[in-house]
Amino acid sequence: MDHINLQNALLTRRQALALGGATGVGLNLGGLMRAQAADTNLGNSAIKSCVVLFYYGGPSHLDTFDMKPNAPDNIRGPFKSIATSVPGIRISEHQPHTSKIMHHVSVIRSMHHTNRLHDSASTETLTGRQSPQGDREEFSPIPQFFPSLGSSVTYMRRDQDHEVHHAALPWIFRNVVDTPCQGGGFLGSTYDPFRIDGDASKLAFKAEMFNRPSDLSIARLKQRQHLLERLATEPSLNALPQSIELKQLYGKAIELMQSERVAKALRIEEESDETRERYGIYPDKPKVGRVVAGHQLRGQNVLLARRLVEAEVPFINVYDFRVQGQNWDSHNDNFNEHKDRLLPPADKAYAALIEDLEDRGLLETTLVIALGEFGRTPKINGNAGRDHWPDCYSVALAGGGTKGGFMYGESDRLGAYPISNAVTPADLAATIFWRFGINHHAEIHDHLNRPYRLADGEPIKDVFV
Repeated sequence: MDHINLQNALLTRRQALALGGATGVGLNLGGLMRAQAADTNLGNSAIKSCVVLFYYGGPSHLDTFDMKPNAPDNIRGPFKSIATSVPGIRISEHQPHTSKIMHHVSVIRSMHHTNRLHDSASTETLTGRQSPQGDREEFSPIPQFFPSLGSSVTYMRRDQDHEVHHAALPWIFRNVVDTPCQGGGFLGSTYDPFRIDGDASKLAFKAEMFNRPSDLSIARLKQRQHLLERLATEPSLNALPQSIELKQLYGKAIELMQSERVAKALRIEEESDETRERYGIYPDKPKVGRVVAGHQLRGQNVLLARRLVEAEVPFINVYDFRVQGQNWDSHNDNFNEHKDRLLPPADKAYAALIEDLEDRGLLETTLVIALGEFGRTPKINGNAGRDHWPDCYSVALAGGGTKGGFMYGESDRLGAYPISNAVTPADLAATIFWRFGINHHAEIHDHLNRPYRLADGEPIKDVFV
């Protein structure tokens, strides 16, 4: 990165931050947004990190965690179930690694919402609220309104000292425009996640904020910060909410350039070959075909999540796929897609993460959530595929005080609708805040000073010890 580009990166943070979001969303950080973070008496059982593995496109719950062996052929499909480490719990034969760690996993089989399209379903999943635009896909950029779950956690714990509060990798997902659920929303760009880019061809990660030319010293950067602060004291400039946010961003950029723990976490090549292979990464075969490279990047993303947990990053989003048409959206050939392309790397990396966190003594303080934006239709369509189905699907939780080896909620005999303990993304959001020790009833305010509860649902406490 050259000298000019670095200045741009520091001043803008992905361009959108240049004026604190010129749309006017989230500018009034000085007084319009208030929240009360109350101690919920979790004590030492509060989690330190949350990892959200987001399987963009929607995995089939009927072919993974909620199989229906007694359903008709056009519902059941060809997959068989296998025993797991928990007597009586069976999952798909194409999840052999996950089957061995089910004693650490709780599965919610009764998640549901009303959004049938990817963008709106992703928004409700990752913010806990339906998009203000309703159930629709976005084909032109729109401002994000509600903050992502990670951004809300960061805001509520903004006084805590972390190099990075919220990280997202290895890309922004969506192939036409960014789905507006991945940033700070009305909380402002200050609460956007720290973006980490992945390169499948090199099996490496990078983050723009860590790049600094050798001739640009920290001292020189601080001089620029002081100049910015002096400019911001001018009455005509100081009245702008943008100046407050810009100073915060510039200061954070300088902090990141001096950081060690997160920068070290990105150096994934320091991991042993044995550990990397455990996650499905084979260092001697980084460029063997697009599918193999893609599989390895998926494993590498999850391994980096573990390294970020070790670096004490509280909230980590891992987006399993980026674009529509090449993800879990199995309208065609659902069973071969799940068997050959989708489940093998996801299964291996997920199980490796849970085992690795356990081995390192981090599982009890780290909540790992694996989910898509919805499930798939019970009925198999004419293309041997399954279509979008938000009416009932499964979410896997591990660590963070979960019971492990536990099934919560139940779907009907076809896997179509919940018949017990139905839950929503709002309940999952409340659960995440609760596990962090954050009062999910706390209020946050948008740029018009309108109040919103942090989460509209209630924690799913029965899943935890």
